Amino acid sequence: MGKQTGFLEIGREVAKKRPVIERVNDWFEVYQDFPAAKVSEQGARCMDCGVPFCHTGCPLNNLIPDWNDLVYHNRWEEAIRQLHATNNFPEFTGRLCPAPCESACVLGINETPVSIKQVEKSIIDRAFAEGWIVPELPTLRTGKKVAVIGSGPAGLAAAQQLNRAGHTVTVIERDNRLGGLLRYGIPDFKMEKHHIDRRIEQLKAEGILFKLNTNIGKDVEFSDLRKQFDSILLAIGAEQHRDVNVPGRQLKGIHYAMEYLPQSNRAVAGDTVEGQITATGKHVIIIGGGDTGADCLGTATRQGAKSIHQFMIHQRPPDERAESTPWPLWPVMYREEPAHEENGQREFAVATTSFSGDENDNVKKLHGVRVGPSPRFEPVPESEFAYDADLVLIAIGFAGVHRPGLIEKTGARLDARGSIVTDENYKTSLDGIYAAGDSRRGASLIVWAIAEGRRAARSIDEHLMGSTQLPN
Repeated sequence: MGKQTGFLEIGREVAKKRPVIERVNDWFEVYQDFPAAKVSEQGARCMDCGVPFCHTGCPLNNLIPDWNDLVYHNRWEEAIRQLHATNNFPEFTGRLCPAPCESACVLGINETPVSIKQVEKSIIDRAFAEGWIVPELPTLRTGKKVAVIGSGPAGLAAAQQLNRAGHTVTVIERDNRLGGLLRYGIPDFKMEKHHIDRRIEQLKAEGILFKLNTNIGKDVEFSDLRKQFDSILLAIGAEQHRDVNVPGRQLKGIHYAMEYLPQSNRAVAGDTVEGQITATGKHVIIIGGGDTGADCLGTATRQGAKSIHQFMIHQRPPDERAESTPWPLWPVMYREEPAHEENGQREFAVATTSFSGDENDNVKKLHGVRVGPSPRFEPVPESEFAYDADLVLIAIGFAGVHRPGLIEKTGARLDARGSIVTDENYKTSLDGIYAAGDSRRGASLIVWAIAEGRRAARSIDEHLMGSTQLPN
């Protein structure tokens, strides 16, 4: 694969980031374009490793060595066909996926891994630029109708697969725009929204129907949908917030990250957001150290926060792969997002103990304590502290599907984690009703959402037709 000696001759490269002083003053994507010649060089680094563990690192089982080799030989149009064979939306994963494939790369055992994510992004961007992405209509219609509830990556992937199998697919979305958390959770500096828009245009041209501003249980009853459609897929995400239950939590100015980020995205899109939560001129504290916390950090920076602190309860991870997560596992190690280069102070091994406010019940301080390692997180004696806080953003994850809400209307069974219970074929406890993505497996990666949408579509097609030719 690639050039036989490429990994010995060529070092790893990825796209450079725009200067911090420039990018914090706009909402455009952080990374610059990567020259095609450089992409081919990175494809050349792919080894003839015998067993491509990158396949197993990727939930989509992407054919990574194949399109690395094609790019190296300048066969870009063939490369996009190989990429699309397993991944409906590489423009999303190429920007947003943390690339577990790279952690499983054989070259990564003792060298820097192949720049798989960069190659993937470059292939799809060139394919759109060259006009190779065109609608693919089914050759015949089956007469079966499927409703997909939710237009995030799981729902859209399932819709495209089911439509290509010949079913008439309607995607139902409660918001005013399509994309789910891609649209209203991911800031534009990580992925500009025109990438969603151009893909939606393709899906519409392929015959998929979309219903916006439609809230199940208010605008239409779930029982009526069951009568109208032969099968239904629940791709409703996992939006039940985890909370910080400490004294003072009721004070004004303390919000969930997913209250704050969607409002920012709507404002960037040109919408008027009444009473928008903003960080402008405020002391901001972000509780939570994951991707969502980093998204809050980058957003608060661009809104002109006075100061930003980000707290994590866990100890600082090691700079190199932890021994507990050997290759090819996803490594526990210290990571920095572009947002961390721009602003803010990260603090590890910190627990929030309470909030205090002013006479108008506005939050003014966060009180915390340093803690020892998990799982006990024992407080360190005499390590209490207090920081100024005008805006506190809680970004400590999710606990399954939103409750109360649509899930109660369906009657589908939930597990102890708040996720929809399905069998191995993605079928829920209700006949003809399936679930995929975060709503089924819990909050996870975009690459898992697409993979689940594809696999659920295959199961639905088999349920409707008795057999299926859809790939996983």
